[in-house]
Amino acid sequence: MRHSLAALLTALCLLGQPAGAQDRATLIADSVSVQGTSVLLAEGHIEIFFKGQRLTASKILYDQATGQLQISGPILLTDGKDTVILADQAELSADLTEGLMISARLVLNEQLQLAAAELQRVDGRYSALNRVVASSCKVCAGSTTPLWEIRAKRVVHDQQERQLYFDHAQLRVAGLPVFYVPRLRMPDPTLTRATGFMLPVFRTTSTLGTGLKLPYFITLGKHRDLLLTPYLSTKNGRTVELRYRQAFATGNLTLTGAVSRDDIRPGDMRAYLAAEGLFTLPHDFRLSFKGILVSDPGYLLDYGYSEADRLDSRIEVTRVQRDQYISGRVIGLHSLRDTDINEALPGLISDFTHESRFDLLGGQGGLTFQTHSHNRASDSPVDGNGDGIADGRDVARASVRADWDRSWVLSNGMVLGALAEAGADLYGIRQDTALNTGTYGRGHGTAAVELRWPLVKTGTGGVAHILEPVAQIAASVGSDGFATAEDSALVEFDEGNLFALNRFPGWDETEQGLRANLGVNYLRVDPAGWTLGVTVGRVVRADTGGDFSLASGLDGLASDWLATTQLDLAGGVKLSNRFLLDDGLAISKAEVKLAVTAEKYGIAAGYVHVAADTAENRPLPTAELTLDGSLQLAPAWTARAASRYDFEAERMAKAGLGLTFKNECLLVDLSLSRRFTSSTSVTPTTDFGLSVELLGFGAGSEAGPSRQCRR
Repeated sequence: MRHSLAALLTALCLLGQPAGAQDRATLIADSVSVQGTSVLLAEGHIEIFFKGQRLTASKILYDQATGQLQISGPILLTDGKDTVILADQAELSADLTEGLMISARLVLNEQLQLAAAELQRVDGRYSALNRVVASSCKVCAGSTTPLWEIRAKRVVHDQQERQLYFDHAQLRVAGLPVFYVPRLRMPDPTLTRATGFMLPVFRTTSTLGTGLKLPYFITLGKHRDLLLTPYLSTKNGRTVELRYRQAFATGNLTLTGAVSRDDIRPGDMRAYLAAEGLFTLPHDFRLSFKGILVSDPGYLLDYGYSEADRLDSRIEVTRVQRDQYISGRVIGLHSLRDTDINEALPGLISDFTHESRFDLLGGQGGLTFQTHSHNRASDSPVDGNGDGIADGRDVARASVRADWDRSWVLSNGMVLGALAEAGADLYGIRQDTALNTGTYGRGHGTAAVELRWPLVKTGTGGVAHILEPVAQIAASVGSDGFATAEDSALVEFDEGNLFALNRFPGWDETEQGLRANLGVNYLRVDPAGWTLGVTVGRVVRADTGGDFSLASGLDGLASDWLATTQLDLAGGVKLSNRFLLDDGLAISKAEVKLAVTAEKYGIAAGYVHVAADTAENRPLPTAELTLDGSLQLAPAWTARAASRYDFEAERMAKAGLGLTFKNECLLVDLSLSRRFTSSTSVTPTTDFGLSVELLGFGAGSEAGPSRQCRR
């Protein structure tokens, strides 16, 4: 019969404990007896609960004279939520914090297991194990050798510091010794941050040779840390990488950088430094910033830090509320392209925007105020590099915009809408002989009426069809003859702005004249789990205006036809495309995207075609195909592939392959990539990488699928 005997255990088993501790002990056993005056014997399905510890055993003998517990197994001792000890026999103190356990196994965070001939518990903090085998790999009955294991003469687990100390450690892979170290310290699986070396990373490139990265992590308190990574390669490459992180009460800061010497630029010190941060400010404001400095144009690409060819550094303060948006920012631009001259680019840009929304005349009104300026380092007032803009042109602008829209539902189901927008700009232009430099003002206004007729039909099987023809007539008046058209140079014509009053992305250009925006939207929703959406439309003008470039698809009396399709299937297939076609069905722009997501594979493909247009600084057409995919070859094996093909150059621009093995105890990642593009600052490069991670030490990568044992 099972008895709950907490009172008896308190009286006999914990006589030597402080009074405060006696109230927190419970014993449950099948039978309990007292031998003489100081010995207590408990047998059969025993459970002891004491100070967060839980002990199960088959027999316990407590001698008050010695204060020791003689325990027979199988024994299971749970100490907190992350530490479990199993043993055959044990002799422990009454509070379970001191003593010896025979044929023991220590399990940490349900991941790492350490099997030992004996385990010594010391002060409730340390577990000292002798003749130890440690592994996080699953072992099958037919094959007792784990994928990897660490054998050691002695291991000490510090439960407070969450560290493992190995003496005479030997790493074995598939039973074969591959590495020996007399002393080794590793974090246990519950530790997220600790000072020490991290696992090395091997990298081979055609420009730097074969190299080794050995990261060293340094904790600088609870809220700061530093990662130093020496990187040595066979082609005389010597690099030190750094990453500094600090968390504050209101945000975080990250600094990254590297310093190198190599044979790519002999004798030069190559380096970069980047900063990034995000902070919350009073009154719901947010401060964000990022910045980067680099020694030479090819450094980031040579070392695989970034593929960016124009560096964007900025600091911004924003606040987003239901009816208000405020943003102030300063941006610095630096180009790494061989064809760019940085002195002739707008290297310093500043913006301030205040936008508010409110109810007005039964509709929605908006008021926006914005200031903008951009400056170039050059003082030349002429166009020396042939981009159509004076090399030293500096511009400052202050603008105000007011808008309003309202809609009415007519008796036949049509939706009538009215839209209006008015704005004024004050410009200051310097250092440009092609323009009348000085201070200028301009204004513009746009009014539009819109008619939508949403038609809904439910077909067989619950299929829903929604067809919506839309016609919008818009007229604009105003002057933009002196506008610099720098932030509105690249215009995208898509379903998002088919019915916009102004299709220029920036504030320095406004759409002019009388025009009709015409289109049809169609949506099919199938209960089987797939949807189809189609939009077709174009813009018809009363006069050409000459505002838009050829490649935009909006030039001329009639724009190109816009046709878009979005297909979403229940099986994880998504297809979207967008075409701009003239009346002769010639394509000026095309974009196709395909994404397939399944349990064991994934594919993402894209094709982009854009016609040549010198107004958009594109003398040659662009036509590229990209492909990314992954395939699960087996539960633990995943293959990856990525490529980008340039049809105009008739060659591959970039290609990459990868193979990952990940199970419950090991992560191996292989990667091979080739960049085919070249310039005066970078050369084609082949990159090979290898990283190996023994899972179960520290809070690293999540474990993969467990090994399946065959009967």
